[in-house]
Amino acid sequence: MNVIVAVNADWGIGFGGKQPIVLPEDRKFFRERTTGGVIIAGRNTFEDFPGVLPERKNIILTRDKSFKADGATVLHAIEEVLSEIAGTDPSKVFVVGGGNIYSQFLPLCKTAYVTKIEAAPQSDTYFPNLDILPSWALVHVGERKESAEGNMKYSLSVYRHV
Repeated sequence: MNVIVAVNADWGIGFGGKQPIVLPEDRKFFRERTTGGVIIAGRNTFEDFPGVLPERKNIILTRDKSFKADGATVLHAIEEVLSEIAGTDPSKVFVVGGGNIYSQFLPLCKTAYVTKIEAAPQSDTYFPNLDILPSWALVHVGERKESAEGNMKYSLSVYRHV
């Protein structure tokens, strides 16, 4: 199982239930990496999507028993999610947020694809700093790039759970 996330310079990932900085390049990477696989999202993250993401199995984990999402599998416990993905190629399973979902699944993930954005807007939700966690090792640092708008620098890092 994998985690895929865009983090700010301070490892912030959200403010008020929304992603503070959205880079088209990061969205393209996300789409390319997750298409054909399974994504696991919390309800708030899913509601920030434009709808069910095509060409992927969408699993939404929520405590809200009345929540429904046409075209998605809605589950209410991590054990239900693990049962649902049993038999799926783990390299095709991606945990996509938000903060609570990342916390629950990070210990079960083998690889983390992290887009690091060189900015630190206000955040109220953070991803664990993998650079200081002894159970994670940085295995790839991508080329430092500039966003299409030319106003943001970012890079892709890959971490492995050791």
